[in-house]
Amino acid sequence: MFIDRVTLEIKAGKGGDGAISFLRLKYMEHGGPDGGGGGRGGSVYFQASPSETTLYAFKYKKKISAEDGEKGGARDRYGKSAEDILISVPIGTLIYDAKTGSLLADLIEVHKPVLIAKGGRGGRGNATFKSSVNRAPRIAQNGDPGEKLSIRLELKLLADNLSTRVSVVV
Repeated sequence: MFIDRVTLEIKAGKGGDGAISFLRLKYMEHGGPDGGGGGRGGSVYFQASPSETTLYAFKYKKKISAEDGEKGGARDRYGKSAEDILISVPIGTLIYDAKTGSLLADLIEVHKPVLIAKGGRGGRGNATFKSSVNRAPRIAQNGDPGEKLSIRLELKLLADNLSTRVSVVV
């Protein structure tokens, strides 16, 4: 079955939250703030691949979402950043915003990733807010949300797609 048009919901990952923590050691009476920042959320990339010929893989998978970044920890430990998602589609795939109809990308170059949804930035922990005036800050930032959008994938003409792989011998 040949599928040449499909609509998907894309969601990038949220950044991890910063931590509120204070250093506590056995022989140190007043430890300072040591909360770490959160990790970056995963982004969603699309790339053209010569091994793909149709959009059949997206017939039943309508939602694609990246993972969220991890939260920060005590002792200035930063949260782990999430992995990015790389989705392979056929050469000549057009990516449109489903709501506005504007063209986001034209994938004609092989194995060149294009960013479609950017992941959120991680929040800062309370160790980054310390200063000479505020020595014990009890605040931290939350992570930023990732981009969320609805896209439409369309293949160009089948003859254009197959002409890149078929050679004519005279």
